[in-house]
Amino acid sequence: MLRRLYLLLQHSLPHKALTRLALHLTRIRWRPVKNWQIRRFAKRFRIDLDEAESADPNHYESFDAFFARALKPGARMPDPDPAAVLLPADGRISAVGRIESDRIFQAKGRSFSLRELLGDDSRVADFVDGSFATVYLQPRNYHRVHMPVAGRLLETLYVPGRLYSVAPVTVGGVQRLFARNERLICHFDSPAGPMALILVGAMLVAGIETVWGGMETEHADGKPERKDYRDRQPAIRLDRFDEAGRFHMGSTAIVLFARDRVALDAFDPGQSVKVGERLGTILPT
Repeated sequence: MLRRLYLLLQHSLPHKALTRLALHLTRIRWRPVKNWQIRRFAKRFRIDLDEAESADPNHYESFDAFFARALKPGARMPDPDPAAVLLPADGRISAVGRIESDRIFQAKGRSFSLRELLGDDSRVADFVDGSFATVYLQPRNYHRVHMPVAGRLLETLYVPGRLYSVAPVTVGGVQRLFARNERLICHFDSPAGPMALILVGAMLVAGIETVWGGMETEHADGKPERKDYRDRQPAIRLDRFDEAGRFHMGSTAIVLFARDRVALDAFDPGQSVKVGERLGTILPT
């Protein structure tokens, strides 16, 4: 009963208005308020402040700055095998596996198409029968997203959409959730062939930021926007484990690989993971 009510609210709540409110509340800089927000959140979600760049609330100009915090050097390290594909984020595994023709598994028998997720047909063929991994970033997690493999940025596509929660109960109950939510799709050429890194927005996610373009969604006007980086000089190249972007409030990261280019390890749904750990291996060509 409670689950049904929760899912009904997900469909009826004013997603955009609540997210705009979150944007303003999390950017308050008045020290008594933002320090209270940080301390309460850290206690409620048992944040490991020993990993954070600073454990002092005064170090952060706002709650948002704390939420998108950096970690101390060495708090996360990449798998030492140069052929290892890395997990892109801290969180819990939502799903990992093979793309069945053009269908990506979501949860509980639900799936969505590559075209729906990628926003158009232009790069669907790159990932047919490929592989994917979906990582849910919980509120307590480190909220920066890193490169699974090295890559040269080709293009990005911002796709407007809904802002459903990406908590497991919603993922299991809302059809095609990741293909309906607002998202930023980043296409790379990599040693593993074509790779897409997709940052999915969600309710209360006040913005998605990339290291090359800054805030990508906070000021979006609700229209799809494609940015072409193929001819940019110098090219935008990121090494394996480099930071690619970050969420301003929590969400989900999805990574797609081409057919027969990556062998993914086995994971259990809900398994806790950390950025830089091994996701799989690049296959020889």
